[in-house]
Amino acid sequence: MAQGQIRKALSGYYYVFQDGELIQCRGRGVFRNRGESPLVGDIVDYTKEGESDGYIMKIHPRKNELIRPPIANIDQALLVFSVKEPDFNTILLDRFLVVLESFQVKPIICLTKMDLLPEATQQQLQNYVTQYKEIGYEIIETYKDDQTLLDRLKPILEGKTSVLAGQSGVGKSTLLNTLLPNLNLQTGVISQSLGRGKHTTRHVELIEVCGGLLADTPGFSSFDFDTIEKEELTSCFPEFARISEDCKFRGCLHMKEPKCAVKSALETGEIQSYRYEHYQQFLQEILDRKPRY
Repeated sequence: MAQGQIRKALSGYYYVFQDGELIQCRGRGVFRNRGESPLVGDIVDYTKEGESDGYIMKIHPRKNELIRPPIANIDQALLVFSVKEPDFNTILLDRFLVVLESFQVKPIICLTKMDLLPEATQQQLQNYVTQYKEIGYEIIETYKDDQTLLDRLKPILEGKTSVLAGQSGVGKSTLLNTLLPNLNLQTGVISQSLGRGKHTTRHVELIEVCGGLLADTPGFSSFDFDTIEKEELTSCFPEFARISEDCKFRGCLHMKEPKCAVKSALETGEIQSYRYEHYQQFLQEILDRKPRY
């Protein structure tokens, strides 16, 4: 058997990359019987039938996997957020960050349209940038016709498997144009080539970019907390996780418990009030979630 990586899944076929070629494979029936499904990003063993066809025989253990989109073994996510049109939104950013933290995917925040930011709100935005950097997040700031962006992204993407995520209108297509200059494609054509055009089958595909692999992920524009339990939420806020070790009670939810280190840090300004408010809101969503049977 040979070993390779699934780079694309489409219409029941899995395209396995090995030694510079793609092998069109089917999954064995045993995967369906086990309730398993091969995912883009999986390392698999396969047998070849003919020159370019085969069957996937084994899926190697995954370090992580996303549900929507279905993709595995991701190193990092490039979160594209505009600072204007649409306005920068901390609660939406925190929603993305929390879900990625829960899947052990490293987030990298890319702030676009910096040239559109009014002078009156520049200081507030920079305060946010400073605060998220203090938490430990890497942030890239960019603007229209930014000639330095590609050089700044190359070392970040090199050798990594990354996903690109963000709402519509935040500048993802412009970023793709920057990352794929050799294709010289219009934005709409790039969208179709990556499976997110209006008239194409929506699929996830890993493409080679800057010495790494990148997935532009259809449907990857909002998140819920279906897979996060209330006890896990603290670990998805890195500054909470560090401070919560000093809480009196193990499993403290930082709400009404006495001698809570997180609430003490909130009072001293070590934790930002908006982050704590978002934590409370997300926790309530988890508590209100209908139980799974």
